[in-house]
This record gives sequence, C-alpha cells and structure tokens, in this order.
Amino acid sequence: MDEPLDVLGISGSLRDDSYNRALLEAAARLAGNDIEITLFDIGDLPHFDADVEAEGDPEPVKAFKQAVRSADALLIATPEYQHGIPGVLKNALDWASRPPSDSPIGGKPTAIMGATVGAFGTARAQQDLREVLIYNDCPMVMTPEVLVADAASKVDESGEFTDEETLDFVRRLLGELTKLARG
Repeated sequence: MDEPLDVLGISGSLRDDSYNRALLEAAARLAGNDIEITLFDIGDLPHFDADVEAEGDPEPVKAFKQAVRSADALLIATPEYQHGIPGVLKNALDWASRPPSDSPIGGKPTAIMGATVGAFGTARAQQDLREVLIYNDCPMVMTPEVLVADAASKVDESGEFTDEETLDFVRRLLGELTKLARG
C-alpha cells in the first residue's frame, strides 16, 4: 500500500469561525487512511514585498514555502470577496510562487473548493484562483466543483459541516485529487 497522500490545506479566510476552514476540517475527517491533510494558517505571512524578499524570506514565509514544497498536493478552500479571492490568499500564493526559477507551488497538484453564506457559491473566486494556479503550472482537479452556497445552513451548532450533499462533493474531490497526485 502507498504512503498516505500528504495534502496541505489552505484556507483563504482568517475568520475564527470560517466556513472555509470548516470545509477543510471536514475534508480531513473524510480523508480516511489514504490522505493526510495538514492545515496551514496563512495569517502570519507578511505582505509580499520584493525588498523584503531580497533581504531573505521572513520565518513565516520560510515555513509556508517548506510546507508547500513538501506536500504531495494542495487543497485550497476560498471564500469569495468582490467576485475574487481574498487578498490574504493571493498574498500567500505570491510568496509560494517565488522564486520563479524554483517555485514551491510550481506544478503542484491542486484541488479547490469554497464556501460562502451567499446564494451563488464561490464560482467566481474559484475561477480567479484557477488563473493564479494556471500561471504556476499547477495541475488541477476540474470536477467536481465544490461550490458551497448558504454555508450557514449546512453546519451544525459547533460549526461542522453536516450537509450530506456537501460532504459527498468533498469526498469525490478528495478522490480526484488522489488520482491526480498519484498520476
């Protein structure tokens, strides 16, 4: 049997009760023995600045780049802010794309999903995120699309996703990510 797939989970939301973090936690519970999902909090990353980079990556950036580099695959959960991805997520991906000649994110198999309290899911944010990942030559899971609308109605009082349709989509996404990463 193969070693478990080492997946780095990244939430584009920093909110304490983030639905996107809860979605990643649901994925970790559903992963079983074939996938190990480790969540990385991107809240400590400084704003990307080439002058800062020229002086050497700050410790939080070093830790993030190492986590990305050592993972077999990425699982990114993003909310949708003004039809796009949050600045904090774009910032993290900017750091992970550096240096261009040896980018930690370059070519990394990736799956994306997202949750929002709105009625339309996170389709536009996911399209925005796909553009960033295409630039970084990341192979991506294209289906199923996990677009969780009205997220507040799909979690229990403790903030865990309990909606079976949502959980089924997440299971299927993990299966596709495993196929993509294992090649």
